[in-house]
Amino acid sequence: MVAGTCTGIVTLMQSAAPLVRLPDPTIDELLAGRPNLSMHAVSGLMLDDVPLRGIADALGTPAWVTGADTLRARYRALADAFREAALDVSVHYAVKANDHLAVLRVLQAEGAGADVVSAGELRRAMAAGIETDRIVFSGVGKSDDELRLAIGLGVQVNIESAEEMARLSALSAGMGRVSPIALRVNPDIDAGTHDKISTGRLGDKFGIDHRDIPSLYEEAGRLPGLRPVGLAVHIGSQVGSAAPFRRAFSRLASLVVALRETGSVVELVDCGGGLGVCYRDEDSLSPRALAGAMRATLGKLGVRLAVEPGRWLVAPAGVLLASVLLVKCQRDAPPFVVLDAAMNDLLRPSLYGAWHGILPLSPSAALCPAAPAHVVGPVCETGDSFACDRLLPALAPGERVAILDTGAYGAVMSSTYNARPPAAQAMTDRGRWGVIRNRQPVEALWRDEIVPDWLG
Repeated sequence: MVAGTCTGIVTLMQSAAPLVRLPDPTIDELLAGRPNLSMHAVSGLMLDDVPLRGIADALGTPAWVTGADTLRARYRALADAFREAALDVSVHYAVKANDHLAVLRVLQAEGAGADVVSAGELRRAMAAGIETDRIVFSGVGKSDDELRLAIGLGVQVNIESAEEMARLSALSAGMGRVSPIALRVNPDIDAGTHDKISTGRLGDKFGIDHRDIPSLYEEAGRLPGLRPVGLAVHIGSQVGSAAPFRRAFSRLASLVVALRETGSVVELVDCGGGLGVCYRDEDSLSPRALAGAMRATLGKLGVRLAVEPGRWLVAPAGVLLASVLLVKCQRDAPPFVVLDAAMNDLLRPSLYGAWHGILPLSPSAALCPAAPAHVVGPVCETGDSFACDRLLPALAPGERVAILDTGAYGAVMSSTYNARPPAAQAMTDRGRWGVIRNRQPVEALWRDEIVPDWLG
């Protein structure tokens, strides 16, 4: 979907069937699908039993709120699914989804390791208390300095190319170290997700062509400074069906068998992430279904298993609070509801055409009749739009709303475009809440800028 186009109606085409237009979920349907949210008759919208109006009153808007109770519940649901399937699986949280130290600390306390894609994420994970033997370093373009950091810490590196493997060998041998590595396989599997978050097809920039793995794995065993321990795969994000996972894991299972037949040691299969969440009405795959796919394809290989979930753990745990600045009426079209949040805060709708639910914080507003509205931000871009033709109750200036399921790829992708400071952040936990990032003063935006002397 093109950024800035209307995303309030989903169109499905099935062979020669007529066009079918599906209405957006109602307020009641959005709440019913999110057990961590509720609408209290007096306190209004609640996240994990904490009134969001109180946080908006104290912090102002825009503001991010993350529910620690939701994070714990989702991590435990994932761990329970593997336990019920009799699988011993290491969970490495994909830090890129939400790298706040408070989020990392909650997941670390539950037992999560980390999947990182930069030196900054590696250092963040360590700052949150995650041990280096629970960290894997992924990513298609690691600098020499980043590789040296991983080598020095003994962090497993997921190799993305033959060229990267040669660089790591030279650096590791030069430091007198032996680095554990896994080769990331590109299995040429279409995950059936958005083109911009598909990563397992030949032609995508990620991973090594599965046909090249046998020779490259054998070479890795001969190169100095390297200890190949297994294979890794990640076919994309927001995967809603078990079938692509089964195809990818089956391809890895065949590679494990083939590698062992030539005498190679394969101890690990890292299954990556990709579990999808339901933003609107998408099919979402349960952790039990993922565990079943792993057990059926990899369960008899005698390998250690790992996963790298990100979005599934954190997306439903977060909301973005915003206030209505004004309602701009149009002669022959729905009004524009202009929020104080913008694309610089939440980029996903502009970048991917992503759909996010929107709920009023006020219980009285939630009961009002709904009518189509375009929900936009104040940034000077036509693409600064959160929703078109969205059925919402009438929202007057000053009314607050929550944009749902923003715990993943929300605050972490924010920018300061239009000289807009980053929004404040809060976390709810067991009925209380606290600030986890203060709202940045506007003067801080240019605090580190330098004007050369010759400009006067």
